[in-house]
Amino acid sequence: MNLHRVTNVLSVLLGLACLWFGTNFLLAPETAAAGFGIPSWPEGDAAGYFAVKAGRDLANGAIVLTLLALGKRRPLAWVMLLLAIVPFVDALAVLGHGGSYAAALGIHAATGAGVLLTAGLLFATSRDAAGTNSAVREGNSVRDRSSVRP
Repeated sequence: MNLHRVTNVLSVLLGLACLWFGTNFLLAPETAAAGFGIPSWPEGDAAGYFAVKAGRDLANGAIVLTLLALGKRRPLAWVMLLLAIVPFVDALAVLGHGGSYAAALGIHAATGAGVLLTAGLLFATSRDAAGTNSAVREGNSVRDRSSVRP
């Protein structure tokens, strides 16, 4: 399997994972929350934050899968780079609220590292054989526009 396919597989897995976590937090928040890593969870009205997490994860997964389906690898690389913030902040939240280092590092920081790796691979594979980026391939370069006369 070539690097391009490996990157596609990683992107799909990360997008589907986000959708899975979002759906889980929406439909079974108590079960999903137990695996997050913070020992004491909000109850009553505060449990509404589970829906916030669900919405965040569903949107992130949809963005990743949509950009990949549209073949927008370079923008997806930038999105992945920015999305890496989420699991690292989650790791800090786990550590700051009495969670274990194993959960913070093994679940959240490892996920963040995986997202960063995928972003790097997307950047690396978003260039064609001639070394030009995807914007040039899509006809969006200044050179291409300047050579077209009205």
